[in-house]
Amino acid sequence: MPHHKKKILRIATVAMSLDLLLKGQLAYLDRFFEVRAVSGEDAHLRIVREREGVVSIDVAMSRSIHPLKDLKALIRLYRVFRKERPALIHSITPKAGLLSMVAGKLAGVPVRIHTFTGLIFPYKSGFLQRLLIVMDKILCRCATHIFPEGEGVRKDLQQYGITKKPLKIIANGNVNGIDLSYYDPALSTNSAAELPDTSQHFVFTFVGRLVGDKGINELVSAFHLLNREYSNIRLVLVGPYEHELDPLQPDTLETIRNNPHIITPGFVRDIRPYLKRSQCFVFPSYREGFPNVVLQAGAMNLPCIVTDIPGSNEIITEGFNGLICPKKDTTRLYEKMKVMLTDDSLRESLTLNARSHIQQLYRQEYVWECLKNEYESLLNNV
Repeated sequence: MPHHKKKILRIATVAMSLDLLLKGQLAYLDRFFEVRAVSGEDAHLRIVREREGVVSIDVAMSRSIHPLKDLKALIRLYRVFRKERPALIHSITPKAGLLSMVAGKLAGVPVRIHTFTGLIFPYKSGFLQRLLIVMDKILCRCATHIFPEGEGVRKDLQQYGITKKPLKIIANGNVNGIDLSYYDPALSTNSAAELPDTSQHFVFTFVGRLVGDKGINELVSAFHLLNREYSNIRLVLVGPYEHELDPLQPDTLETIRNNPHIITPGFVRDIRPYLKRSQCFVFPSYREGFPNVVLQAGAMNLPCIVTDIPGSNEIITEGFNGLICPKKDTTRLYEKMKVMLTDDSLRESLTLNARSHIQQLYRQEYVWECLKNEYESLLNNV
């Protein structure tokens, strides 16, 4: 008799998360289980269907708090679970987590997992913070297993008393690991056409949204100070602005506009050419779950300067594969950038460790295998 594969539903609020965050993972898991992708139907869900070769189920969910839409989504998820009868459901992203854990409990799904990739409430206050905490507590009460993405997320869940359930980090943290054959400095990638010739310069690169929360105000100020002393340096800021949600300070925008040594190519799908033409990756963010881009830079053999925040300080060890400075501190960031620029032997030793460290701990196949083994052991008890 052929071995019957158990059915697993992977759920996200918007399909973009399944598309970008879990690339390749669903196809891998589908070799061992019958995998379904659950999210709102859009171009991203179509990509997931085609690329991963899994069946998708359309459930529209709203990222913001929206009682009527949320109730409709809850009922729809409940019906999907009753019809599909999965052995295991696994959600990522906050709203999908809350709705699918509640619906899964009501529908009697045996194994209900949620992965926390980062928490919102520690950065809010007042009524909104209390509401978000209550929502996360309900989520955890309805889940059978909680996977925090990293040590920082685990500590926050414990510190705020969100759950007493055991919190398990899969592999060494990070939801999907790094595809080392894609992020490979030996590959000849298309040159970044928009990038002026920087072969004679020392290039600092940032990749991410150009917002206050990512430390861009401090980064631009620190670079501007350093640029007064060293004219051969460049700063490349790869990513989109968000003028509505978290705009940069006016003087930061003015510096970016007026300093010809600061280059802003905007949003780029393939960041490898930019990383390849850099000497140092700088990521002065205020808060992260477990930043993929720091792993990607490391895989491309770049030493990193990061802020001392959960996620970043789990990937980077001071003096081993990068440098760490306090968040929101322009002076200390400037000092670390100056060290990276001027101390050749230190930079060479950091560069030597950058890729091998990622290979050792965050190889994609290893992360996937750990997750598959976890699923199997949980399903054996069902």
